[in-house]
Amino acid sequence: MFEKRRPGAVLFDRDGTLIKDVPYNGDPRLVEPMPGAIEALGRLRRADVPVAVVTNQSGVAKGLLSPDEMDQVNARVEELLGPFDAWAICVHDDADGCTCRKPAPGLVIRAAAVLDVSPRDCVVVGDIGRDMEAARAAGARGILVPTLQTLEVEIAQAVEVAEDLADVVERVLSAPEAPVAAASSAPWARAMGWSRW
Repeated sequence: MFEKRRPGAVLFDRDGTLIKDVPYNGDPRLVEPMPGAIEALGRLRRADVPVAVVTNQSGVAKGLLSPDEMDQVNARVEELLGPFDAWAICVHDDADGCTCRKPAPGLVIRAAAVLDVSPRDCVVVGDIGRDMEAARAAGARGILVPTLQTLEVEIAQAVEVAEDLADVVERVLSAPEAPVAAASSAPWARAMGWSRW
């Protein structure tokens, strides 16, 4: 179990967590913040908690977007959500066998190194199992924020599940209770007809 103390940094997945997921997006005009993202990041910054992005962008390896297009999208993310203290990006595909692509821990370790904190002092926030597996592999605390695209098995396997980004911030800025699944009143839970998992 993780100690009940404020984290050294909060590392966010990008697509489906901070911004709406547009597969292999290379168009900054399509960037749209997820509900509550601006407010959540603002609270963490005001609390002097470093924030970073850890994101798989295999569209580059697949040739579906260029590195420049990816950079333009990331610049738009910062324009809308404010500056991040670090970005850790994997542009490889699954077959490349890299150590950075989530669920491998490389991105978490890299972001922690840039921020000069231990991965064990980081919280990784994401919307799919890969994010949680990367957190676990790096020794970080993982908090899953499910969307309609999150698989039920990914929710069941997550150590900690938050209802939304506001809930994440409440958990990391206060002494968290033992990790529990999000309340069944969450909009995505109602939409999928789940009462518990």
